[in-house]
Amino acid sequence: MAILGELGTEILIPVCGVVGIVFAIAQWFIVSKVKVTPGAAAAGGSKNGYGDYLIEEEEGLNDHNVVVKCAEIQTAISEGATSFLFTMYQYVGMFMVVFAAVIFVFLGSIEGFSTKGQPCTYSTGTCKPALYTALFSTASFLLGAITSLVSGFLGMKIATYANARTTLEARKGVGKAFITAFRSGAVMGFLLSSSGLVVLYITINVFKMYYGDDWEGLFESITGYGLGGSSMALFGRVGGGIYTKAADVGADLVGKVERNIPEDDPRNPAVIADNVGDNVGDIAGMGSDLFGSYAESSCAALVVASISSFGINHDFTAMCYPLLVSSVGIIVCLLTTLFATDFFEIKAASEIEPALKKQLIISTALMTIGVAVISWLALPAKFTIFNFGAQKDVSNWGLFFCVAVGLWAGLIIGFVTEYYTSNAYSPVQDVADSCRTGAATNVIFGLALGYKSVIIPIFAIAVSIYVSFSIAAMYGIAMAALGMLSTMATGLAIDAYGPISDNAGGIAEMAGMSHRIRERTDALDAAGNTTAAIGKGFAIGSAALVSLALFGAFVSRAGVKVVDVLSPKVFIGLIVGAMLPYWFSAMTMKSVGSAALKMVEEVRRQFNTIPGLMEGTAKPDYATCVKISTDASIKEMIPPGALVMLTPLIVGTLFGVETLSGVLAGALVSGVQIAISASNTGGAWDNAKKYIEAGNSEHARSLGPKGSDCHKAAVIGDTIGDPLKDTSGPSLNILIKLMAVESLVFAPFFATYGGVLFRYI
Repeated sequence: MAILGELGTEILIPVCGVVGIVFAIAQWFIVSKVKVTPGAAAAGGSKNGYGDYLIEEEEGLNDHNVVVKCAEIQTAISEGATSFLFTMYQYVGMFMVVFAAVIFVFLGSIEGFSTKGQPCTYSTGTCKPALYTALFSTASFLLGAITSLVSGFLGMKIATYANARTTLEARKGVGKAFITAFRSGAVMGFLLSSSGLVVLYITINVFKMYYGDDWEGLFESITGYGLGGSSMALFGRVGGGIYTKAADVGADLVGKVERNIPEDDPRNPAVIADNVGDNVGDIAGMGSDLFGSYAESSCAALVVASISSFGINHDFTAMCYPLLVSSVGIIVCLLTTLFATDFFEIKAASEIEPALKKQLIISTALMTIGVAVISWLALPAKFTIFNFGAQKDVSNWGLFFCVAVGLWAGLIIGFVTEYYTSNAYSPVQDVADSCRTGAATNVIFGLALGYKSVIIPIFAIAVSIYVSFSIAAMYGIAMAALGMLSTMATGLAIDAYGPISDNAGGIAEMAGMSHRIRERTDALDAAGNTTAAIGKGFAIGSAALVSLALFGAFVSRAGVKVVDVLSPKVFIGLIVGAMLPYWFSAMTMKSVGSAALKMVEEVRRQFNTIPGLMEGTAKPDYATCVKISTDASIKEMIPPGALVMLTPLIVGTLFGVETLSGVLAGALVSGVQIAISASNTGGAWDNAKKYIEAGNSEHARSLGPKGSDCHKAAVIGDTIGDPLKDTSGPSLNILIKLMAVESLVFAPFFATYGGVLFRYI
């Protein structure tokens, strides 16, 4: 038995979760000290809640008016984001209820809705009736869905709470603004990762009260938790991505290219919708996405472990090893965050990006030590893991290597992503240089960069798969995925930092703040843009491992011993599955194009019909642009969502588990490549534009300035890349995960009733 007993496990997991939540609340409290109401500062004789020197004192600006304007803009962004999410949640809520009914009916019908116990598949004794497993699977689906929705909503509220505060702190220096933005991102990171852990742990213990010794049925029903989380993430990612890119493309094409006005200029009618989009797409969507990855990888590991020696011997501590890894990750990320906010001080803009990258390195190094310790304490020296009908002997140190290889593979993928998307390196600088001869060459260079950027991440994923599978079969792959996600709190903090700092720059421009303050917010945004690309790389890499782990759990639950690609049933699934990411990408890209077309027409109409708009004497109609993005995104997110959700049900029911195995494998192999390429191509085009705009080197200055033909070509490339990096690319990792976890949940039904067509052909 392991050194850490059952009582220690029951204490450690919830305590770590609560510590993470308390830390998030503490960070929120510190951020809230920055006031966005000028009255409080004036009454107390302090400046914005503190006694720090403000840049306005030197420039003679009216501090009162600046704070008022920032507060007004923040309110508009927050209201727009809240309105969109509530509208989306109404539609998603209806889907949630309908799909919950489908889960109950499909799984409950396996034994004819019988209430009699059935012989266990992998252990001796009698397991609980399928009807009750259907009921508990439905409950866990709803719980996962609600947790995902709450995670996305809280992330959005935190970001819109922090954006104006970051802007106001930029008056005191870039270091103050950085800390405010990063603390705010940490609030989201720790709330999401800690609440996800606590809710999953409580769910397991509540379900255990009914299931008792039937751990096989217990953890089969828990898989609904991952399905609920990922299905909500799909709609959040697709809907939010369409929203943000419709607004962004409309604002750029009319404002920057046609009217030659700065980005985030208050004269642009789409500027509020653009800033709202950052929050509903990159914050709410990413939060739900990574929560879904965490829930799915945990469920995959628990399902495989439940039919291995951990489950058969009822070793609770070893069974909870995935949750213990996540618990250690929260503590490690907490310590890592202090390096950015308390131990070291940012004094210059050039120190921001290195500070963010150090977060990744420090958390990975500390987590490696933490995983080694928990593997020694929580696992027996020797145990067996289920391996497609057999049991594979594994050691505790072998499982440590599985987690560690995923952890370090994630870091490699992150830094390779940075190399191909940061304008500090030659790939993006080459893309910027190609703008000299127009938009066509810019597009060609950008596409080539995206294709090339796939090579090293795929090798990293391949090595992770080989090592972890060789050591501990599919359980090893699930733990490698959890290793990649174990520093999720830090990753989310860094990822949320990007949209917060981007919003801060937009607010500074719209509030009419000085050029020096905008330079500081631009420096924050430039670093955040690179780290956001790193976050997408992490998400896609973890999705590949999570999907493979779920695929392994599916074939185990469905009784598929061999997936033979030479079998016609499997091969047709394989080739159709490889096509699905292209179909999905086409739908999401066209959706962005359709929504952006309506936005462009509205922005042009306002510029042409509102007297004094270009001169700055009239105010644009922001609300109409916000409504266009909201309506278009809600309407356009339904077809791609239906494609993903219906495919496993149709294929599994009509063609059976063998064909569905081929579909899942094909979608995984194809989807990962497209997702990496699309995200990195879009990120490279975006930073090539920023490279020209910043003009921080002789080469960059030779390509500029803003408004030049070279810059316009870069803007066109960035506009093409926007839906790739923020809609299609990030949504693809949800496609491959969601189809796999849905197949796992419905595996008993497909194994019993699937393949209707092949029975008559």
